Amino acid sequence: MEFLEDGMRILLIEDDEKLCEAVSFALTADGYTVDACREGDDGLRWMRERAHDLVLLDRMLPKLDGVSLLKKARAEGIGTPVLLVTALGGVGERVEGLDAGADDYLVKPFAIEELRARVRAMCRRPRGWEQSGTLSYAGVDFDPMQKLLRGREGECSLSKRESDLLETFFKNPGQTLPRGVLLARVWGPDAGVEEGNLDNYIHFLRRRLRSVGSGLQIATVRGVGYRLEEDDV
Repeated sequence: MEFLEDGMRILLIEDDEKLCEAVSFALTADGYTVDACREGDDGLRWMRERAHDLVLLDRMLPKLDGVSLLKKARAEGIGTPVLLVTALGGVGERVEGLDAGADDYLVKPFAIEELRARVRAMCRRPRGWEQSGTLSYAGVDFDPMQKLLRGREGECSLSKRESDLLETFFKNPGQTLPRGVLLARVWGPDAGVEEGNLDNYIHFLRRRLRSVGSGLQIATVRGVGYRLEEDDV
């Protein structure tokens, strides 16, 4: 069995309770973090958080069907990879799903091993939030897999939360990241985490960056969130 690196988060949107439980169990056993919901409107709300590396989307959903959900998400610029799962296996249905913005298509009933293989293949693709080797910015290197930060004055190890948070900043340097996006990415949608926890980890990361002699700072954008940028001082 191939295990994926920590931090890969999958959103499962599936209204069949038993199938949802089976898929969640299998993917969790493979090392993924799985968030699951049962209705299309909830799925779209979670996709808007942009907290996931991959979405497994059932086509037939209550309140908002999978194809309509996918069209709305793509129209809003949400580029998270989507594996569309459905009992409708005709050529026309597959074409409609792919044209709506799906990256891959899996027809029910399916073998769980095939689902696992497709998920592994999609998560290896270098896009979006996906984890991908050592990241560098302004002379500072960060290895998400090793959770290791390196600067001109040395290196230090990070906790998982610190690593997930810093990875998000390193993949979006110079961009203001809203607090909601950071909370969803690191703690998960609907995690019920107080915003003070985010502030605490920002404080920890600022100390880490100083400890390795980096020329980076995490700037506070009042009323919005935070931004990783080069320190002009």
